[in-house]
Amino acid sequence: MGSRSRPRSPRRRAVKVARKDKRPARSAKRRAARGKPARLQAPGTLVSTEWLAAHLMDPRVRVLDGTWHMPQLQRDPRREFEDAHIPGAVFFDIDGIADRASSLPHMLPAAAQFARQVGALGISNADLVVVYDVRGVVSAARVWWTFRVFGHDRVAVLDGGLRKWRAEGRPIESGAATPTPRRFTARRRLALVRDLGQMRRNLESRREQTLDARSRGRFAGTEPEPRAGLRGGHIPGSLNLPYDMLYRPDATFLPPDWLRQAFAAAGVDLRKPVATTCGSGVTASVLALGLHLIGHKKVAVYDGSWTEWAGHSDTPVEP
Repeated sequence: MGSRSRPRSPRRRAVKVARKDKRPARSAKRRAARGKPARLQAPGTLVSTEWLAAHLMDPRVRVLDGTWHMPQLQRDPRREFEDAHIPGAVFFDIDGIADRASSLPHMLPAAAQFARQVGALGISNADLVVVYDVRGVVSAARVWWTFRVFGHDRVAVLDGGLRKWRAEGRPIESGAATPTPRRFTARRRLALVRDLGQMRRNLESRREQTLDARSRGRFAGTEPEPRAGLRGGHIPGSLNLPYDMLYRPDATFLPPDWLRQAFAAAGVDLRKPVATTCGSGVTASVLALGLHLIGHKKVAVYDGSWTEWAGHSDTPVEP
């Protein structure tokens, strides 16, 4: 007859659990002992110029210039980056890291393409990414949202952007960046993105509120669209909150209480899901960032936005 093993006592099991709970702290110490720094946590989704200046030389931080301009402005954001950027930054090309097979501007790429191009910028999944742009927080919000779509939550936005950084007399460098490629993996989170079919179905279900970031005139169809051939107006049932109403005069974001007031004044019910839209999915990301900052969890961006919606002859439009 074989011997039976004695059951473990509750006390022994408790000791084992307690030891297991201590492993993360121990592993962090071991990484530090081996010369591998523990992961750096940002103080929040927005980081101040003071915080970035203090962590600019930290090897765990990757700084991205996500500047983008409307085509009719005829400005070259890459050339502007080479003329002046935050030291150590690399340029994130919103039009280049995009679905190039689409006729729509800067639509999200496939996960494999995003991983390849972001890895070429010298970014790994372990890095804390800080994004800025020259205006404050505009296209940087689009880059922030894109990283989150592809599963990278270790991303923050520089509050006030390059505009505030330069106003404070902080260091600037010039020239093209030459990052060392690193390995990055990506997986797409469908919950953060809306497409044309989903927006059509929402007209019937009204499951989500649609919040438009364009100006009052474009929303009402009294101002011409910057892209030729597009109808004026908005998606039926949409609410309107121009993205630039979320900033202070120095291009930093309003504090959370003021953000809540701005969304409430626009008619947004913060208990319900929201899909944000704009002209091409850039400033819609500013609204998504603002909602994220006040803790709203159910927010998605309509990637094709008005360029896609108004570009179809069979989509309904309200003035």
